[in-house]
Amino acid sequence: MLTRKVPLKIAIAEHPHTSAIRNGSIPIEGVDAEFITVQPQIGAFRRMVRDVEFDVCELAPTTYIIARAYGAPFVGLPIFVVRRFHHGGLLVRPDAGIKKPKDLEGKKVGVRAYSVTTGVWTRQVLIDEFGLDSSKVTWVVDDEEHVTQLKLPSNVIHAPAGSSLAEMMEKGELSAGFAAAAGIGRTGAPTGGWKEVEADYPDLLPNAAALEADYYKRTGVYPMHGTIVVKDSVLAEHPWIAKSIFDAFAQAKKEWLARLDAGEATSASDKKYLELRKIVGHDPLPYGLQENLKTIETLEATAFKQGLTPRRMSIGELFVDPQAR
Repeated sequence: MLTRKVPLKIAIAEHPHTSAIRNGSIPIEGVDAEFITVQPQIGAFRRMVRDVEFDVCELAPTTYIIARAYGAPFVGLPIFVVRRFHHGGLLVRPDAGIKKPKDLEGKKVGVRAYSVTTGVWTRQVLIDEFGLDSSKVTWVVDDEEHVTQLKLPSNVIHAPAGSSLAEMMEKGELSAGFAAAAGIGRTGAPTGGWKEVEADYPDLLPNAAALEADYYKRTGVYPMHGTIVVKDSVLAEHPWIAKSIFDAFAQAKKEWLARLDAGEATSASDKKYLELRKIVGHDPLPYGLQENLKTIETLEATAFKQGLTPRRMSIGELFVDPQAR
């Protein structure tokens, strides 16, 4: 395995728990890694699902599931480098008459693209926990879907040419919209003109933190983002690479957890995961197939229910278990 290192182009974002991999202080055994930075990382999502530009890439998990359903030649590893719950982050205009999730029915709601993972996870909560009929909401998008084969449901429409969701929300043309990069907190496409903007509106669920803790306790579902995928051709020729990648990410995370424990990690990202520890326990970024089975199954099921995938997908189709190799 180690007589000659395998050169791989790797596009992953900078996180406190991945920086040691990116700077080479924790090597991926047997791999000569060329790290490629794409800002925002969303731009790398598009380049990977359309052109399979990288050997290893950090992808949004819904984007990955859709791409895989349409035959993408890469497969997921159960390494999820971003996590958060999704009861918060859907903002409403105070004058829209929206007091509860069911009030979204009959309204226009802005989301950057229908397949944005934040939107998919939030709709899962609203559908399964609050009884929202998502088909009665008009979802307004102002960007392309990453996966070009995706056929959008009839209740998804595009914003008028030249209009951003942020502008539409400000004018009252939308009743609600997702915060930050998922919706009204930015303008422009990830491949050009991307700009963050202010979005100061109240949250649909103001008690989101308490709801999230209860949701996790009842369901065991811990929404993931930042899935690591590897080209099928790479694993066909070098199946051991799955474990090498997994081990490197696990070691980098182990060292990061030690810094969290010692109070040495103080970035905004670190503080977010310190808060999440209060809900999910010591490790706020669990890796591994068994550890994430319930969450993976929930995302796959809701992606199909929301009309994002043409068929149901098995765990074996979606993920390689590097710990079993």
